Amino acid sequence: MRVYGWKSAIASVGMILCIAMLLCAAPAPLHPQAAQTATHEIALVLDPAQSKVHFNVDSTLHMVHGTFALKSGSLQFDPQTGKASGAIVVNAVSGETGNNSRDQRMHKEILETWKFAEATFRPMLIDGQVSLTAPSDFKVKGIITLHGTDHELVADVHSEFAGDHWKGTAKFDVPYTKWSIKDPSNFLLKVKPVVNVELELAGTKANSQ
Repeated sequence: MRVYGWKSAIASVGMILCIAMLLCAAPAPLHPQAAQTATHEIALVLDPAQSKVHFNVDSTLHMVHGTFALKSGSLQFDPQTGKASGAIVVNAVSGETGNNSRDQRMHKEILETWKFAEATFRPMLIDGQVSLTAPSDFKVKGIITLHGTDHELVADVHSEFAGDHWKGTAKFDVPYTKWSIKDPSNFLLKVKPVVNVELELAGTKANSQ
C-alpha cells in the first residue's frame, strides 16, 4: 500500500510539472489593444494625373458640363470596421466649362476661387464591403469643405483593384444653394439648385498597420 501511495504521489507531481511547462510555453493571449494594432489597414494614394472631377448642372437653356483638376489625395481604411481617414483635395481654380465669360463669373462671383482655392473631402466611414480581387460598390461617408464651409456628404463609389493599382468613380450631388453658394440664375436663365459630381479616380495602394 505504501509503495502504491508513493507511486501515485510521484505521478501526480509529474503531471502537475508537465502542465506547468505547457502553460509557460503557450503564447500569452493578445491584449485587446494589441489585437487592434495587428489589423491591417488599406492605404490608397491618388494619382492626380490620372484623376479628374466632372460636373454638370441643368438649366432652362441647356446642360452645363465642366471639370476640375485634382490636386492630391490619400485614403486609409480598415476593411473590418469601415473606419476611414485621409483627404482628397480639388484645385477649385482649375474649374472650366468651355465658356470663358461663364467661367470668369463662376470663379469670381459663384465659387469665389480667389478666396477659396481648394475643395476638400475627408472620408470618415466606408459603408459596404471593399473587395481587392473583384469590382465592388459601396458608400463613403465624410465631410466636404466647399466655399469655406463643412458639409456632411455620402458618395456612391465603384472601385476595381489590379495588383498595387486601383481605379474607381465616386458620385454625389452638391445642393449648392442650400450650402449658401450664390445662385447663377438670372431673368433669362434658370439654373437648377443641384450640381451632379463624378470623380474619376486612379492611383496605387499599399498595406500599412
